[in-house]
Amino acid sequence: MARRLSYSARYPQPAEKLYEAQMQLKYWEDMMAGFQMISPHCEVGDFTADPSVGYRVVLHQTLGRDQLPPIAQTVMMKDMIITREESFGVFHPDDVTSGSYKASIPAGPGSLTGVQELFATDTGCTIRKTTEVKVFVPFINGKLEQLMLVNLVDLFRAEAEYTKDWIDKNL
Repeated sequence: MARRLSYSARYPQPAEKLYEAQMQLKYWEDMMAGFQMISPHCEVGDFTADPSVGYRVVLHQTLGRDQLPPIAQTVMMKDMIITREESFGVFHPDDVTSGSYKASIPAGPGSLTGVQELFATDTGCTIRKTTEVKVFVPFINGKLEQLMLVNLVDLFRAEAEYTKDWIDKNL
């Protein structure tokens, strides 16, 4: 059984600025440099951006097995290598800009997929992320799915703070 999560990150900046930031390779490289405090192996694997089609980024992060919670260590016998892909389509200033994201782990016990929407608000903009997590390990799947969602909320919060700061400093 899959679990779902909806999360909204609100930004004081206009949607145009947030989209502009994410269309820059430097934004993603700086983010991966920040993640190196937690995991020393973080990099941008691929990046393409074109205002006429949107952007797509592939991120690689490695978490040491010893950094994983005990329940996750029961199914991950090696370091966890996470490949994350994120995209947004063409920016629509007067409408919702849609995108998607997914994460995969070789020999991992499940999947993570989601859709995201960027839209303007009276005070700036919001990115709404709707995630689905599935774990295919009997008996502990529910616990692992819940653990993944809790960690995902922490990640989304950290990335929202990073994005606000990055835009203030760079755009």
